[in-house]
Amino acid sequence: MEFDYNSTRSPLILAEYGRNVQNMVDYICTLPTREERNKYAQVVIDLMGFLNPHLRDVSDFKHKLWDHLHIISDFKIDVDSPYPVPEKESLRSRPEILDYPQHRIRYKHYGKTVEKLIDSAKKIENPDSQKKMVTSIANFMKMAYVTWNKDSVADETIINDLKELSNGELLIDENISLNKVEFKTPPPGSRTRSNQSSKSNKSGKNQNGGKKRNGKRH
Repeated sequence: MEFDYNSTRSPLILAEYGRNVQNMVDYICTLPTREERNKYAQVVIDLMGFLNPHLRDVSDFKHKLWDHLHIISDFKIDVDSPYPVPEKESLRSRPEILDYPQHRIRYKHYGKTVEKLIDSAKKIENPDSQKKMVTSIANFMKMAYVTWNKDSVADETIINDLKELSNGELLIDENISLNKVEFKTPPPGSRTRSNQSSKSNKSGKNQNGGKKRNGKRH
């Protein structure tokens, strides 16, 4: 007795349609007349749409089914398709490799955005507008610093970092008071204790409310 294992079968081209659909497509390729191939191809298209109903949500899903039919046949099926046959080479084309930024960030806790903001502030010709922009950048840097380090920071540190990042071109009043930023974390276990206390309070109420007084009738 011979057994038919998946390891000895040809690989499934589109596994979501299963082995039976691929066998039917292979059978259509062996039919002698175009009329028979067209007739059976339409039946297989309807079956493929039934097996994958989610394709009905895709625009022009019939076009996709016919493309899948050609792919399953390894582009060997000869039928009258209502849509142009897809090119085999286009399916194997690889996307272009993305260019990742290679520039160095001087202070990672501020990020590249702060450097871009500083470059934009340098180009502002109006002194008052530039001053407002620099103050906004300093407040943003303070927020970014506290978010990254989860600790308080002196305004002097932010002012010095801004001066260094701008190569001394952007100056800010040393007596300025930046926005107050605090990073607060809930104490460990506080949420659990509050939940447990609320549960105990509820259970106490239920017990007190559910008690029945045992009284004797005289």
